[in-house]
Amino acid sequence: MTERKPPGMGFESWIDRQIREAAERGAFDDLPGAGKPLPDQGKPYDEMWWIKQKLRAENLSFPLPGTLALRKEAEEAMASASRARTENEVRAIVTEINQRIAEATKKALSGPPLNLMPFDVDEVVRDWRMRNPSPGAPVSPAEPPPPPPARRRSPFRWLRGAR
Repeated sequence: MTERKPPGMGFESWIDRQIREAAERGAFDDLPGAGKPLPDQGKPYDEMWWIKQKLRAENLSFPLPGTLALRKEAEEAMASASRARTENEVRAIVTEINQRIAEATKKALSGPPLNLMPFDVDEVVRDWRMRNPSPGAPVSPAEPPPPPPARRRSPFRWLRGAR
């Protein structure tokens, strides 16, 4: 605890003396971050810096509204399904996220509208098979794209010649 400022002494000299004496005692020697640059130096000011710092320190993610969190989970599930090793693993991942989506559509979640439909398990498995052919399986050439639809003649084509 610091003592009171003596009368007649200026604030600056009193504070400077206290800092100098504390430095001589070694009070500042083992502070965390000593010798390291200041974090986020040169970045624009963020009002929620302390919340983000706490979340990083606790290894947490920023809390999202329910619908946005489910969308993020769905994206992560599709990414993990594409990295899955077996077809059964892909089916399990997609089935699980589909159950979560179905539960979310039955109850009201906070946030913007969900606008997320359950994934077609067979379609996801088909895409996975194309990216991960089984060893020894013959590689079939990709199907040619369907021909473009025929152009429909405009009933007003006679107007083009009138210009």
